[in-house]
Amino acid sequence: METIEGRQAVYETLKSRKRIGKIYIAQNIKPSDIIQKIEALANKQGVYIERVDKARLDEVAQSRAHQGVIALIEKYKYLSLADLLENVDMEKKPVLLILDGITDPQNLGALLRTADAAGVAGVIVTKRRVAPMTAAVHKASAGATAYVKIAQVSNLAYTIDDLKEIGFWVAGASEKSDTAYFKADLNQPIAIVLGSEGKGISRLVAEKCDFLVAIPMKGEVSSLNVSVAGAILMYEALRQRIVT
Repeated sequence: METIEGRQAVYETLKSRKRIGKIYIAQNIKPSDIIQKIEALANKQGVYIERVDKARLDEVAQSRAHQGVIALIEKYKYLSLADLLENVDMEKKPVLLILDGITDPQNLGALLRTADAAGVAGVIVTKRRVAPMTAAVHKASAGATAYVKIAQVSNLAYTIDDLKEIGFWVAGASEKSDTAYFKADLNQPIAIVLGSEGKGISRLVAEKCDFLVAIPMKGEVSSLNVSVAGAILMYEALRQRIVT
């Protein structure tokens, strides 16, 4: 079993009707709307709630920010690429997010949260060099892990080839590009590739991209946090779909 920690993350997981085995709630927790909603949904779905002291919560927790609420859930199951693409409608110009080496759980969670908000059709990660789906990711996503479709693949280069065959264009984020992201055509079936903060997109993956885009930087810092960069690109893709 894995843990989902934090009030909003647990609530969103309940709303999505993902399989929860048990919920721990602190004995002395202050009444609030979100706690009442958690209790009501859990009772409706037949999920057992156990009131425990802080020491027990700290013992079960994988993070330091459980906010007095922890859910036990079955281990996260990734989709295959085929499962992810099964219900993707190419006529609606879907957006996919490809993550190449995102190992920080806070960044991964933040990217998943934005992907849900921006209407991204799915996220693709590798089996290696990616943050595991831990309580920290679930919490950082504010519960978006319950909704975002995530496929796990062995090889990103081959995956990009597969996406191109069915009509996706692939745009990689790279500070080395001379093309500003807002000048690129993202209003088509598009897969946006983000690399790690330290190394960026790997060479082979960058070579597989149809084009690279950069976010203009005017200050002294040479790059943005990857979750911020990802948010800018995902919302630019959404903006282009709204205004055209």
